[in-house]
Amino acid sequence: MESSHLQPATTPLKIHVIPFIAPGHIIPLSELARLFASRGEHVTIITTPFNADLLQKSIDEDRDSGEHIGIHTVEWSATELGLPPGVENLSNVTDLETGIKLHRALMLMQKQMEDFMTRNPPDCIIADTFYPWATEFANRMGIPRLIFFPGCTFALCLMESIRSPDSMHRRLSSDSDPFVVPGLPHPIILTRSQLPEHDRKDIADPAAQFMDQYKEAEMKSYGFILNNFAEIETEYTEHYKKITGHKVWHIGPAAAIVHRNAKEKAERVFKSDEHDNNLVINWLNSKEPNSVVYVCFGSGCQFPDKQLYEIACGLELSGHQFIWVVRGKDKQIDVNDDEEKTWLPKGFEERMKTENKGLIVRGWAPQVLVLDHPSLGCFLTHCGWNSMIEGITAGVPLITWPVYSEQFYNEKLITQVHGNGVGVGSEEWIMLFSVAKSLVSRDKIENAVRKIMDGGDEALQIRRRARELREKARKAASIGGVLLQ
Repeated sequence: MESSHLQPATTPLKIHVIPFIAPGHIIPLSELARLFASRGEHVTIITTPFNADLLQKSIDEDRDSGEHIGIHTVEWSATELGLPPGVENLSNVTDLETGIKLHRALMLMQKQMEDFMTRNPPDCIIADTFYPWATEFANRMGIPRLIFFPGCTFALCLMESIRSPDSMHRRLSSDSDPFVVPGLPHPIILTRSQLPEHDRKDIADPAAQFMDQYKEAEMKSYGFILNNFAEIETEYTEHYKKITGHKVWHIGPAAAIVHRNAKEKAERVFKSDEHDNNLVINWLNSKEPNSVVYVCFGSGCQFPDKQLYEIACGLELSGHQFIWVVRGKDKQIDVNDDEEKTWLPKGFEERMKTENKGLIVRGWAPQVLVLDHPSLGCFLTHCGWNSMIEGITAGVPLITWPVYSEQFYNEKLITQVHGNGVGVGSEEWIMLFSVAKSLVSRDKIENAVRKIMDGGDEALQIRRRARELREKARKAASIGGVLLQ
């Protein structure tokens, strides 16, 4: 963890933490909140009832151990916006329209949150980047507002450069033409098709307007905190500070600091089934070191059945063992079930079980435990930052398959800067909850897996880089030279 004046003062600070209600946001920010509490600060997490329930067990355990941390819930009444009962987190959303309604409903909570903080004034507010109003409110109260960005400084640098009128993507004739992002410490290459739509088309759509609001709030805030460690992007942190004047603190990797044993790693915010956990870990225990491919695309990726079919074929063609986490396919499939024919090759799951070659996990998996397991050989990931930092901390080579948000930027940190992974060949940025127009073929998937898992000089180099980054992450997660296990 990077040292700074944010370390405990003589009198504990009162910190109010406001996470955005999506897995990729609430998990790391709640872990950072717990980290602040473990340093003696008085922390209150402000959220909705459903999300409070997700956090309550770990917060209660922290309180029982003497830490000053709690949750304040705001009333959730979003039925007037057409949200179904209980939909208070993006993990429960499968379409863009409902996602927009959820965001609007959350913005209605602003007054409740402000009223609570006015009655209970904090010394500092740490609010997710998706709450631009928090900066103005903090400034009115005369206290610092820190922005939690659920990504890395490298991605922030790319965002700044892409917004520049000098960016080459504005002069390309085709979305598939490569260009070098201007003004960065390394020559980072992208295509226009890998950019968010509002940057690609340079139009004033609602997404662009939201980005302008976030940017204005960033400029007036006290600085950023990230779930990351400084050594992975030192050049880019200095570059970002230079071009924006913002302060940046790397406080992480949070999961490695907060979760000290296997039980805690398995029982994070979104808990997987205990029976499934045991099944997964026992299956991994039966495998040789570095022999298993872990495939997981986070909570927001929604692949069509045709793409899932290609993934299954690519994994089987690679010849390597795998664990594949699939959300939205919770039904247990019978070998004669017609559903299997739409997203899996005929007899695929039964064949993998019989040959003890592959394991499909429906729903949630104990990801940190899986990544830490010695049998893990590589991680095929959507490049959401939580998954990236967990894979990096575990020292696992990455196969990158970015889909939406800043994921294509995250990918380039791995494939073009550090060399601890390879790309699968994803070329098309899509909006969250949308479906890509093109498929990543089984051949590309097979080749990416083989590039790491078959061995050879390139694979050895990738594994060496992954181990080096793991050691830097472990050092960052240590306190007084002692790693918290």
